[in-house]
Amino acid sequence: MVVAGPRSVISQFPGVISRVFALMVCVVLVGCASRVPPTVESPLQTVPPGEWPALMDDLDPEGLIAATEQSLSYFDVLPRDRVFTFGTENRTAGQLAEGARRFIQLVRDEPNPEGLAQALKQEFVLLRSVGRDGRGEVLFTGYYEPLLEARRELEFPFEYPVYGVPEDLVMVDLEAFGLEKSPRAVVGRVEDHELVRFADREEIDFGDGLASTTPVLGYLADPVDVFFLHVQGSGTLIFPDGTRLRAGYAVSNGWEYRSIGKLLIDDGLIPREEMSMQAIRAYLAAHPDEIKRVLGYNASYVFFRPLPSEGGPLGCYGLPVTSGRSIATDRRLFPAPVMAWIEGTMPGPGGEQTRFSRFVLNQDTGGSIRGPGRVDLFIGAGEEAAGIAGRMNNLGRLYLFLPSSI
Repeated sequence: MVVAGPRSVISQFPGVISRVFALMVCVVLVGCASRVPPTVESPLQTVPPGEWPALMDDLDPEGLIAATEQSLSYFDVLPRDRVFTFGTENRTAGQLAEGARRFIQLVRDEPNPEGLAQALKQEFVLLRSVGRDGRGEVLFTGYYEPLLEARRELEFPFEYPVYGVPEDLVMVDLEAFGLEKSPRAVVGRVEDHELVRFADREEIDFGDGLASTTPVLGYLADPVDVFFLHVQGSGTLIFPDGTRLRAGYAVSNGWEYRSIGKLLIDDGLIPREEMSMQAIRAYLAAHPDEIKRVLGYNASYVFFRPLPSEGGPLGCYGLPVTSGRSIATDRRLFPAPVMAWIEGTMPGPGGEQTRFSRFVLNQDTGGSIRGPGRVDLFIGAGEEAAGIAGRMNNLGRLYLFLPSSI
């Protein structure tokens, strides 16, 4: 998906469904349209049938089928001959659609894990991510959908806005300049007939970086809640009359994403082994004078748009993500919402470490999800999901399923 039409050079941003954050100075990934060649020689290795993991899924099949049907709906509307590259393997959208359709049928027909594994070995190729060490080690984190008390109008203490897309934000479609292989677009605003950088987080939240006409979806009572809404990429605002508004990622300001967790570690304020979303919140609650410095360190800023309230939040393919069944990976390396397998450890609701192994769908991406050794698992919505996602920083493995090409 590109932000401007084929005849447009500079456009007002119409909205891209994604939870991607800007990672390059003035240059951002646009939705899921990334086609940058992999930065490693091959991010995936073929797994011989005799070396497949035991496919013992720890969740119910209903969520898996629903998530796979979402991916199937994506492939079904693409040109059937569109090619996707996974390491050294190529598949067309038509092949991936048929693979998803067949996968759903096998999951329904083969309740026994051993029988399902044997059927998959006959009809699918399994690829293992080389991970961050070249030997398959993958770092897993979690993300969730916040449920946030909000107000429609500014009132104490609800003074921190969740902004819609500014009217003066523009993006330049680089494909319009003949850069057909580039997925990037320049973000900024026009001043005196020149395209300049858009305001950064400090200018927006603590200065006058936005026009007064910028739409506001709602107001929150805590600037840290607004910040973590940006990090998660979507959330539901709950108003006093009981109505809800799902705010979904629309576009970022084009500034580089920088981790405030790393800042606090480097400054010696939170030990690395204790770092989590909860630790960051606790530190800022105890040191409110640090909020401007710490939050402003991440210049990247996210603007939102209203999304349908039914279903899960939308991933970068415009598909609702499914709790426990959707993952975010590096879109440059793993370029389609295909079936996958993940296994490793993760925090339980009480903080204990538990093992997981399950089929998932590769349906999202994220600004901090870079390289073959990173996966972000969608945990769900609300406080319990936040507790798990905020502490998840575990090692595991990632595999992708592709339908056999013959």
